Amino acid sequence: MDVDGRTVIRIAVAEDAASVARVHMASRAATMPYLPPQKRTHDQVARWLRDVVFRECRAWVAVRGAEVLGYAAVEGDMLKHLYLRPDVRRQGVGTLLLEEVKRNSPDGVSLHVFQQNTDARAFYERHGFTVLDTGDGSRNMEALPDMTLRWTPHSTR
Repeated sequence: MDVDGRTVIRIAVAEDAASVARVHMASRAATMPYLPPQKRTHDQVARWLRDVVFRECRAWVAVRGAEVLGYAAVEGDMLKHLYLRPDVRRQGVGTLLLEEVKRNSPDGVSLHVFQQNTDARAFYERHGFTVLDTGDGSRNMEALPDMTLRWTPHSTR
């Protein structure tokens, strides 16, 4: 999909893993500074993406030319990952990825988000997601309070 003449959403392939790992690590550091520092190396994250995420999930990348700007990955009806390069936030790239996720999730999609990740919560709420429940952190390895959000086709605005 090419909306703005420059950004294209396509299926992620194994060769994207190194670029996606850079996006994942940079985004995590920039947008969730409350998380412990990343312990895994770039190569370990790239291997995890290639061997686990890209095989177990439906995954897409947002690209501009040869540059990967962001990615999204869905397992079943759960959006597991949506990360952007910090320098392309608030430029519509996340919206393009989320629209692709929605197009490929005809029965709806859920996600977990940390309660303190207010930017992500606002983004998802702007795109029609509603809060299903809140958690005390016992269901995530970071032990941080979280929320489950859900989008269903009839809840679009």
